[in-house]
Amino acid sequence: MKLIIAYIQPHKLNAVKQELFKDEIHKISVTNSKGCGQQKGYVESYRGVDIEVNLLDKVRIEIAVNDDFVGRTTAAIIKGARTGEIGDGKIFVLPIEETIRIRSGETGEEAIG
Repeated sequence: MKLIIAYIQPHKLNAVKQELFKDEIHKISVTNSKGCGQQKGYVESYRGVDIEVNLLDKVRIEIAVNDDFVGRTTAAIIKGARTGEIGDGKIFVLPIEETIRIRSGETGEEAIG
């Protein structure tokens, strides 16, 4: 079992969701976040004062999958999010020690579904 965490551009969320749904990956969690990487932000002027904006809007997607879904999940995220420009995002794949479905008490791979 793995937890896939992806940070992507907000305007690419619908494309990523469509690619995931095509590959029958329906259980996702989405959170708005802010961050910076190679983009480093930008400077804008507000009422004559320069303001450095280095925390840019991002979307964090979390998907718990069984091991045989990792490759196609990451491929779908890449296909939906890639523009070829700096700031496309990152994907992290982490091991999950245990999963428990609260409603039924199922554990492990059965709880992920």
